[in-house]
This record gives sequence, structure tokens and C-alpha cells, in this order.
Amino acid sequence: MTAYDAIVLAGGAAKRLGGADKPGLRVGGRALLDRVLGACTGAATTVVVGGRRPTARAVTWTREEPQGGGPLAALGAGVRHTAAERVLVLSADLPFLGAETVGALLDAAGQGDAEGAVCTDPDGRDQPLVAVYRSEPLRRELALIATEHGSLAGLPLRLLTQELRLSRVAADPLASFDCDTWEDIASARARIREHGTVLDEWITAVKNELGIELDVDTGVLLDLARDAAHGVARPAAPLTTFLVGYAAAKASGDGGGPEAVAEAARKAAALALRWADETETP
Repeated sequence: MTAYDAIVLAGGAAKRLGGADKPGLRVGGRALLDRVLGACTGAATTVVVGGRRPTARAVTWTREEPQGGGPLAALGAGVRHTAAERVLVLSADLPFLGAETVGALLDAAGQGDAEGAVCTDPDGRDQPLVAVYRSEPLRRELALIATEHGSLAGLPLRLLTQELRLSRVAADPLASFDCDTWEDIASARARIREHGTVLDEWITAVKNELGIELDVDTGVLLDLARDAAHGVARPAAPLTTFLVGYAAAKASGDGGGPEAVAEAARKAAALALRWADETETP
């Protein structure tokens, strides 16, 4: 993937949330800010503009001047800490942003004479805080705006975007879903519990909580749990998957990789099937 830096805007008064600490609100057991940081792990440098707080991975912290000066001022503060040719710019309240959207924006920003790429929502509206900007024109326009208006504080983002040649990316409809109200928070929390997504969300949350980066094939583990439950005894399912994880961790420490989970699961599943065969043989 193209080298890039990331700026995450995590300030703002969150007036429609009653002044709540929006970046720290949890969706699926993870803070909104951590969910956004999880989508841009490929960034060489990640700058968060806002108040310092614990995060799932290391970031560079800064604040806009003056505090509460708005997104354009925050962007100006963040860009001072970046050096890459492209800068990913995100708000901190995007619970469903994924690495696929980030990749699509980076690709589009590198096409032709584009000076950046912006995500569009399902209604076709630009989302300038789900975007990638080329560093040189971004810095140029921020400097020109600051010179013309005296500062960046309190100015709308459209003063920046209307001066740049931007490609549009119609990403996943949920990629630009942001949480401005308690209704948005409730909707996001309900959506991740839907049948088609809850397991992936849960595994991601557990890996985040435990500091595990290993990819997990949930299908393999679920098949193993089924075989252990049906062929041995119901309580065998969680205990067996725990032991598989322990074995895979030991193998990884000895130089194994993600395949260690699959190999340990294969052996345990074969054992469960042999166990079941014994009980069914007359």
C-alpha cells in the first residue's frame, strides 16, 4: 500500500451529545477513536488532534490553536507533524470505517493530476473528513487560507476542498457513517450485533483488548468447537479452542505464523472425530 500519514480529528464540543467525550464512547466494546485507529494501522505516523487519552496503539498528540478552533484549525495543527506524500484525514467518530475504504482513497488520490480523494456518502455528498490529500497542495492551501483570513480558526472545510482537484470514492455506504447524536450511537451499537457481523466484530474487539495481531480463521475454530461439542461433550468446545490457542501461541513463539492456529485446530478436530468414532462403533 502507498506510504501515508494519518490525521485523526478528535476534538470538538459534541454539543448534540450533551458535551460527552465522543471519541471515548464505545461501540462494540471499543472506543470510537480506537475503531478509527484500527482502520489506518498502515500509516507511518498517526497524529491525533485532541485531548490525550489511552489508545490501542501509539500515536502523536497535538492540539489546534485555539482549542475549539474547528476542523480546519485542527487539520492545520495535525499536518505539521506529518511528512508523507499523502495524508489520510479522518474524524474520530467513524465506527464502520475499514481498511478497504482507506486503500481505495489512497489509490484514487494517486491517479492522474488529482490532489486528493474524498469519500462520498450514499447521497453523493463529499465527506472531507474521510479523505486523502496530497501533502504539498494541502499545505499550500492551508497556508493561503490562513494568510487570507488571519488564521484557520472557525473556518469551514469547504474553503479547503473547493480549491483542490479531488477524486470521488463511493465506498461502502457505512464507511462515512458518523456518530453525532445518541441515536447514531444506538444505531451503530445495534448494527454491529446483527447476525452477519457480530462474530467478526467480537473477534476484532477481543484481539484489540488482548493486544493480539494474529489473523484468526473463525470458520476453522467454529468447526472445531462444533466437533468437540458434538463428539465429546458440550463443555469441551470452549476448553478445546482455548488449548488450540495456547498451542498456537507456543508455536508462534518458536517461529510459526498464522498457520499455527490452523494446524493446531486441524489436529484437535481430527482427535474429536476419532473420539466420536469410538463412541459410535459397536
